[in-house]
Amino acid sequence: MNTYMANPDKVEKKWFLVDAEGKTLGRLASEVAKVLRGKNKPEFTPHVDVGDYVIVVNAKKIKVTGRKLSQKIYYHHSEYVGGMKETTLAEMMKKKPEKVIELAVKGMLPKGPLGRAMYTKLHVYAEDKHPHQAQKPEALEV
Repeated sequence: MNTYMANPDKVEKKWFLVDAEGKTLGRLASEVAKVLRGKNKPEFTPHVDVGDYVIVVNAKKIKVTGRKLSQKIYYHHSEYVGGMKETTLAEMMKKKPEKVIELAVKGMLPKGPLGRAMYTKLHVYAEDKHPHQAQKPEALEV
């Protein structure tokens, strides 16, 4: 009996559609990361990208628990001295609601080239419209 190892050429990738309306941010992000990584498939192999494509719609209608809207802070740096910028979750939800889900999922993926390849299969949209109708995405219940 040999252990099956997935081959990147033989992996069949599907497209899934997730509606984020009313979903909790962290719980949604962990399920999406699991599908992107391929951990929901029996042929999961840690060193091969066997995950599927995921489209997340209604990103601006996501909810968070507790006081995270005012207390959760996102940081980024301009690479200049004193260039640290802070943004709260509430400000981020007004300006770029897609970025909130993208950052949450990205933090749950592996670091390195394989994780970056998995991250490119994530497509997040603030509204319920998306340009991926031709891929015929299946609905994924989270």
